[in-house]
Amino acid sequence: MDLSQFKESLNKSRPNGLTKLLEALWYDGSGDWEKAHEITQEIHSENAAEVHAYLHRKEGDKWNANYWYERAHKPFCDATLDKEWQALVKKLLVN
Repeated sequence: MDLSQFKESLNKSRPNGLTKLLEALWYDGSGDWEKAHEITQEIHSENAAEVHAYLHRKEGDKWNANYWYERAHKPFCDATLDKEWQALVKKLLVN
């Protein structure tokens, strides 16, 4: 699957065959921030921390986002939310 196919899958009623972090980004891309956050909270890895940071940045909670970027060993992202979302999807599709 590539980014284009992932985006197309957002039209489906549910994600299929995705890792948990990609599932979280799928829910976020489908407009369900709460479900995305719920999934991400249960995963303890640097990639999860990076997704968690993105979600809090999207929420507008800069302090919390910064905490999670630090946990992910990443600088605070200054890209648009859409660009960050796409970069995370691409990264996790490869891993």
